[in-house]
Amino acid sequence: MNTPAIYHRPDSEFAYLYKDNLMHIRLRTARGDVKRVDLIHGDPYTLDTQHWQEKTSSMERYLTTDLYDFWTIELTEPFKRISYAFKITGNDGITIFYGDHGIFSFEKNVLDSADNYFRMPYFHEIDRFKAPEWVKKTVWYQIFPERFANGDKTNDPENTLNWGSKDPSQTDFFGGDLQGVIDHLDYLTDLGINEIYFCPIFKAKSNHKYDTIDYMEIDPAFGDKETFKKLINECHKRGIRVMLDAVFNHMGDNSPQWQDVLENGRDSKYADWFHINKFPITYQDTGFDQAENITYDTFGFTPHMPKLNTANPEVKKYLLGIAKYWIKEFDIDAWRLDVANEIDHEFWRDFKKTCDSVKKDFYILGEVWHSSQGWLQGDQFSAVMNYAYTDSISKYLIKQEIPIDKMVSDINNQLMLYRDQTDQIQFNVLDSHDTARLLTETNDDKDLMKQVLAFTYLQPGVPCVYYGDEIGMDGGNDPGCRKCMVWDKSKQDLQLYDFFKQLIRFRRNNQEVLSEGKMVWERVQDDGLLILSRKDDKKIVKIILNSGIKDQNVKINQSVILSNLTITNNHELTISPKGFALVKD
Repeated sequence: MNTPAIYHRPDSEFAYLYKDNLMHIRLRTARGDVKRVDLIHGDPYTLDTQHWQEKTSSMERYLTTDLYDFWTIELTEPFKRISYAFKITGNDGITIFYGDHGIFSFEKNVLDSADNYFRMPYFHEIDRFKAPEWVKKTVWYQIFPERFANGDKTNDPENTLNWGSKDPSQTDFFGGDLQGVIDHLDYLTDLGINEIYFCPIFKAKSNHKYDTIDYMEIDPAFGDKETFKKLINECHKRGIRVMLDAVFNHMGDNSPQWQDVLENGRDSKYADWFHINKFPITYQDTGFDQAENITYDTFGFTPHMPKLNTANPEVKKYLLGIAKYWIKEFDIDAWRLDVANEIDHEFWRDFKKTCDSVKKDFYILGEVWHSSQGWLQGDQFSAVMNYAYTDSISKYLIKQEIPIDKMVSDINNQLMLYRDQTDQIQFNVLDSHDTARLLTETNDDKDLMKQVLAFTYLQPGVPCVYYGDEIGMDGGNDPGCRKCMVWDKSKQDLQLYDFFKQLIRFRRNNQEVLSEGKMVWERVQDDGLLILSRKDDKKIVKIILNSGIKDQNVKINQSVILSNLTITNNHELTISPKGFALVKD
């Protein structure tokens, strides 16, 4: 038995309260190394009187990566505390005891010693990771406000270009605004969207607004607070929630605070608001909004975005006040946090407390592009933008950079990094304002695009549509991915739009099993045939897809709900390359 691979950690994603009086426990072992795992558990104070160490509960081998097997069990009996250990039987026939002091031979004296058990001393409801339940039911729509729709030409910036008259540069303005969003809310409702994620809307110099000048004002080119309040009200009337983008890692260099530092140097009352390493403040411009020899910390190497010192009590009070203001005064439902991984954890803990104090079930989404356990323990973020997860899908299905079993391994590994309630509300993005559009990534292959979307919509977590993907918009990396929304129906792909509608309807109609159901990889074949099921006690839905180069024939007993490049003949499917079928009982 490969004992060094065995791992468990109490009070973590390996042992946690999932719901009230419902506990999940996981164990990791080397892949293919262990035949059986049983859990030994009971009240810490009754080991000698109830002798629960003599009973075991079988654990399920659940998800497998290229290195490990993960075993799980759900404990449903009411309890307030627990001691537990693992009885592990290897394929070599050896049985061991694994507990708080490591690995022992499976013997009575080991079983009878209370010190040998892992312990969760007391379950405090306040400590349980509580995911906002409403998020599980969401299909998001990301809007880059400057490029969605121009609903009010009176607030257009100087030198605004005609809508969609050219591919955008990094400095172009086309006049998109909040009124334009209001004008097209019925379009989003028809599509099936029930949440909107806005890129920044606060006063800033650029078209992207990530260089904030004033967090307390709507950018004049987008409208005013009255327009925004109307937008929120119209969204909520339609059952659409709203998430705003908070840029708290840095400010724009046109902000009054930074301008005061430039004017007064180390004597500025805002000097400690930023990470200034040396006075006077200087940098060497290298073009393309980049610089060298910068004497202060910035976002990346962008001299126009000086980094905020969020450990400074004045800065923290200022930013937390902003977070509270937009929730309290305008009833927003979520914050998306830009460059969240570069801000201290202590700030984010206070940020969560601030948001929760104003509105229950508030959703906090961090922009983190890598594994994120440090932020997802329940005291900071609800979820992160799940790039690490969806990158695995893209690397196999689109780019063919990894084999099919590596994609499955990476997906399973990501799911085991977090509690189930976290996985259920992770933000699954295939493209965004920061990446090339999905259609461009697939080299304008809409069949492949549909296959990737269908596979992603079957995953845990919540999907997000980047504006315009649904009608066939393309575009490379910034600024190509930020084109003006195409509103001329003659230039929209209405068949693709209908596909999005059907896929979103499928997701929302099967939300419960797609949020909480188990992942079952029924078939993962080198020839490209993949069958993934999501199962709960009431329902089974699955995707059958062909990522290979030849037609695949698959027998089914379920009904086909949505498919592409697939022929149904009685209870057999013929799926062409890039094809798929979504089926359910």
